[in-house]
Amino acid sequence: QVQVVESGGGLVQPGGSLRLSCAASGNIFSIVHMAWFRQAPGKDRELVARVLWSVGSTGSTDYADSVKGRFTISRGDAENTVYLQMNSLKPEDTAVYYCNIHGYLTRFETVDSWGQGTQVTVSS
Repeated sequence: QVQVVESGGGLVQPGGSLRLSCAASGNIFSIVHMAWFRQAPGKDRELVARVLWSVGSTGSTDYADSVKGRFTISRGDAENTVYLQMNSLKPEDTAVYYCNIHGYLTRFETVDSWGQGTQVTVSS
């Protein structure tokens, strides 16, 4: 099994910033990506940002159009960690944010694990 733990959520005013952290642990043979998703009340879960894993390089990143220029996903110094720097936050960013890791437990078996989620509320 792979465990995923998020932290860093909270209440901020519009225009403020938060930094979310995610750490994955457990048996995993290789990582395909780590990503951040979010789910607002009454809405489907959506991809916010992801980074394709590459030990030897920065890796390719993708962002939702709604967060481009404001959010930055990055790999941490510790193995199997990612951060999401969230700047210029808007009320519509309010959601539960989930960290996701996708990879392989073995050569043939994939794994897709999620954290419990961390609440981000943007309100004046």
